[in-house]
Amino acid sequence: MSDTTYTVTGMTCGHCGDAITKELSDLPGVRKVDVDVPSGRVTVTSDSPLATEDVRAAIVEAGEYELVAS
Repeated sequence: MSDTTYTVTGMTCGHCGDAITKELSDLPGVRKVDVDVPSGRVTVTSDSPLATEDVRAAIVEAGEYELVAS
């Protein structure tokens, strides 16, 4: 298992967190998504590390959010 924490901008409420959780959960191998809206942190637990571009695409698909470059 792999836990990776990302910083996402544009989240303002629980609905934002729900939208991001849904899109990231659809990625292959994702087991769990934890979103902390106030800090903008999103932790993804997956079978193996995810490609950053896949995570970025899922976050953009969720709405007006942006993955901050690490």
